[in-house]
Amino acid sequence: MNEYKNSDIYLRPRFKMNFNESQQHLISKFEDNLKDINCKYCSKIIDGHIVIDIPLDENHFWSPQLNIEIEKIDKNKAIVKGLFGPKPQVWTLFMFFHFAVAVAFIGFSIMAYVKWMLKSDYTNALIVVIALPVLWIVMYFLGQLGKKKGHKQMDELYEFMMNTLNK
Repeated sequence: MNEYKNSDIYLRPRFKMNFNESQQHLISKFEDNLKDINCKYCSKIIDGHIVIDIPLDENHFWSPQLNIEIEKIDKNKAIVKGLFGPKPQVWTLFMFFHFAVAVAFIGFSIMAYVKWMLKSDYTNALIVVIALPVLWIVMYFLGQLGKKKGHKQMDELYEFMMNTLNK
């Protein structure tokens, strides 16, 4: 098994591993392990895609989710690609706020420019144009705090996945 990790600065860390086992054999390892009565993780398996969630009693807003894609290379080789990230609802909300800040920045920049050209008072628009990048930076650091808050759970999910793959 060879593993390739991306940098730790990403909000949604990714990894990739090569296996000398068939795609179906790797998927069956997850099916067997997740059906075990002692397994605490919630999961969905659809074809070569596996989603593993933190148990509901340990779940919080920043709890991570592990998405695993098992791709077939040939008869006895497969690639396991993984992505850690927040639940889709949290990620969508987070991206919506980033998009809203970007659109507001463009809108208020245009407003400040137009008011400046018309020799009107553009102070409020300029204050908002300066405040929006600060808000964007605050949102970035909130994402980093959320990542740190869910890091222990991320490690647990990673350990569960590795134990399953090494069976």
